Amino acid sequence: MKLSDFDFDLPPERIAQHPSERRDGARLLVHAVDRDETRHLHVRDLPELLGPDDLLVVNDTRVLNARLLGRRWSGGRVEVLLVEPLADAGGARWRAMVHPARKMHPDERIVVAEGQLCIRMVERPRRADGTPEMAWNVELQVPAGAPGTWRAAEGVAELLERHGHLPLPPYIERADDAADRERYQTVYAERPGAVAAPTAGLHFTEELLGELAERGVRRASVTLHVGPGTFRPVKAERIEDHEMHAERYELPESTVGAVAETRARGGRVVAVGTTSVRVLESCVDEHGELRAGSGWTRLFLYPGRPVHVVDSLLTNFHLPRSSLLMLVSAIAGRERVLRLYREAVEAGYRFYSYGDAMLLER
Repeated sequence: MKLSDFDFDLPPERIAQHPSERRDGARLLVHAVDRDETRHLHVRDLPELLGPDDLLVVNDTRVLNARLLGRRWSGGRVEVLLVEPLADAGGARWRAMVHPARKMHPDERIVVAEGQLCIRMVERPRRADGTPEMAWNVELQVPAGAPGTWRAAEGVAELLERHGHLPLPPYIERADDAADRERYQTVYAERPGAVAAPTAGLHFTEELLGELAERGVRRASVTLHVGPGTFRPVKAERIEDHEMHAERYELPESTVGAVAETRARGGRVVAVGTTSVRVLESCVDEHGELRAGSGWTRLFLYPGRPVHVVDSLLTNFHLPRSSLLMLVSAIAGRERVLRLYREAVEAGYRFYSYGDAMLLER
């Protein structure tokens, strides 16, 4: 398959810049894959679409306020996006995207929040061919007491909550505001570590989850800390040649048990978002069995690659030529998904992170 096979026209006005007034008020395109039938409903209608034998699998990651705005000693502005903690650094050292990256030097410091926080540039790793990587290794520091002295920061999550900004996606053409602090998190977000939201989960309210529970729909969690690579375009002309970005995940034993119980009851495993799909499908062993585990996944799903665990998928509408669009196409087929996307554009659906949703059901 070619990259151009996953292209579609999207008018800029269809890209949502703000969330819907209510989380569950977003529109929902419901498509029965086996019957090739489509309905146009709302997310709040999910209790009528799911039954007591079904299982919702959600991603409980929490988005960090990972975007830091600071200044060099010379006064120049610098933006730093923390991507992932370095495992051997106790929370203070991170891999980060820095802009402008070329002007920075090792041991240079970026002052944030009028000196309440400092970012020390540690090093810019190099690739095997000697060229510098896009990301820097940095250390978060706080004042050590004496003027001009610094120490490695502790309680990083609290510091980011106080001084950082939410890293809204690049296609949201505005600064983050107070409302985003609530709406760019799922109501069940528990485990900090993502720099982008698992957006299908943004549509759920506590009330909606309660209605689903009353109907007998069960819920289980996975964790996948969404990285900035989720927005990285696929550049390989043959999509099979694309190298997927790595993201940290965890699949608990309790969720494996919940999937097994759902199978025994004849219910459906309904993944909330492509991130939940990636965790579940990354943990299938060579015998087709789902196994608990944690680590890093580079799983790349596209049409022709089997999906073993997920029966139905609730997902937002994704970018043209993106790996996420290819994953959705692995579940429902490329031509069908592109047809549904054209219908969604014509019907006025809102796209991307703050947009509407689609349920592919079996």
